[in-house]
Amino acid sequence: MLKLVKCGFNSTHPEGILIDRPQGSGYYVFVLFKSRTQIELTGRSLIANPDTWMIFRPDTPYRYRNLDRSFVNDWLHFGGEEAEALLGDLKLPLDEPVPAVYSASLSRLVMELQRSVWLGGPLQERIIASDLTGFLMKLGNLRSLRPRPERTDRYFPQLSEIRSRLYSTPQQRYTIDELAAEVSLSRSHFQHVYKELFGCPVSLDMIHSRLEFAKYLLENGSQPVGVISNLCGYDNETHFMRQFKKFTGRTPSGYRKSLRT
Repeated sequence: MLKLVKCGFNSTHPEGILIDRPQGSGYYVFVLFKSRTQIELTGRSLIANPDTWMIFRPDTPYRYRNLDRSFVNDWLHFGGEEAEALLGDLKLPLDEPVPAVYSASLSRLVMELQRSVWLGGPLQERIIASDLTGFLMKLGNLRSLRPRPERTDRYFPQLSEIRSRLYSTPQQRYTIDELAAEVSLSRSHFQHVYKELFGCPVSLDMIHSRLEFAKYLLENGSQPVGVISNLCGYDNETHFMRQFKKFTGRTPSGYRKSLRT
């Protein structure tokens, strides 16, 4: 089982910091650098720019210090019998700086781990082990994604919330103009940024969210198709049926029937 030794979210050192571990830390150490940092390890001198992460091996001698006046980072010290195998399976680089993709999401995961530490309770150790495993898996997954263009990166938190809302409240009827106004963007710019960030048009996400909800209702209830159409935010039952068949290959009634055969 993985073990989290200690962690810190958005740790801030206004006067800077010097970390010096000539024998290594004895644990795997993950650091998400949020300030420019000079790193020295195994005879190499590296510069880590903000939004760069590293995982140091337990026995790697290293030191790092701030290059800006203050120093901010997220960090984890972890170990356990499964750690080496999992890191190898996920092909996560060790002792190498890696540009962070979706760094805000990565930082949020560290924050959630810290909350699990504070939570306590009889299942805390198992919860933290599960959260830590998920963190490393998500780190590997994020590494495989293409970097966001810098010009759209600043919109990621707001648009992520909008996307989550689309999928959590599919019955709500949104217009693209309304969503664009929430982030003070024109309709066309909003659509462009949304697609840059998530790889699909916002209009397609609207459809997918409604149809996923429709499939859930068809699978778990007996409401007539017309009622489901309305519950999913459609004004027109015929339009709902055509859209459902276009994206799933079956009519709503046919989809429900296939679940019972």
